[in-house]
Amino acid sequence: MLTAGVDLAAESKGTALAVLDWSRSRVTAEVRTAVPDADIAAVAPAVARLGIDCAFGWPDDFVSFLARHASGGRMDTGADQGMAWRRRLSYRATDRATRELTGRWPLSVATDRLGLTAMHCAVLLEAIGDALGTPVDRSGGGTAVEVYPGAALRVWGFDTRGYKNDAGVRGGLLAQLLARVPWLDLTPPGRQLMTDSDDAFDAVVAALAARAHALGLTHPVPTDYRDQARREGWIALPVGRLEDLAPG
Repeated sequence: MLTAGVDLAAESKGTALAVLDWSRSRVTAEVRTAVPDADIAAVAPAVARLGIDCAFGWPDDFVSFLARHASGGRMDTGADQGMAWRRRLSYRATDRATRELTGRWPLSVATDRLGLTAMHCAVLLEAIGDALGTPVDRSGGGTAVEVYPGAALRVWGFDTRGYKNDAGVRGGLLAQLLARVPWLDLTPPGRQLMTDSDDAFDAVVAALAARAHALGLTHPVPTDYRDQARREGWIALPVGRLEDLAPG
């Protein structure tokens, strides 16, 4: 089995890709940065799962709000116009579910800087769909699946404070991760890249989360939200231990 992880940025120069090979007792990793969309799409047909760290869609309520605004429709639709109403526009169903499970809100694709990356993701998903010969199921029902590396690490018991912005913290976190999964075989340049680049680090974690999804070790989409998740996307949040991903 191969799994891949993508830490997506608004532009290719900030995008990282990791491919993990689970076919032997030692899991090898190929990690690189500044990856163009064409290279990611080319990997998709060869992997069991492709985990992408970016929202796959926008909240239904937000899309409806924009459509009404664009057409000159009224905003006073009888809904509560306070913060609760604005949160419904800002966050997807999967964001609310992730907060319930982790205690933290993911970034809002509607109101945060994630929006630029989500625009990139929408185009990338089309390219992946073309490579696979079928449109991407944004709910995670196919090869491509939405993942959240920071939340995955917290679910697996790691302290993620500061790792995105501090290479020293990242190096310590990498050492903790490798101590728990000695079967993950990183080359010295790969370790250095993950220490130097939070993009590379998150790409590897995204590939681990993709493995969890391939093994059925992620929270499923609730039945009532399946249709909505096909539009908005759904974060594949792991269940169980990181060690459960071991090859064989």
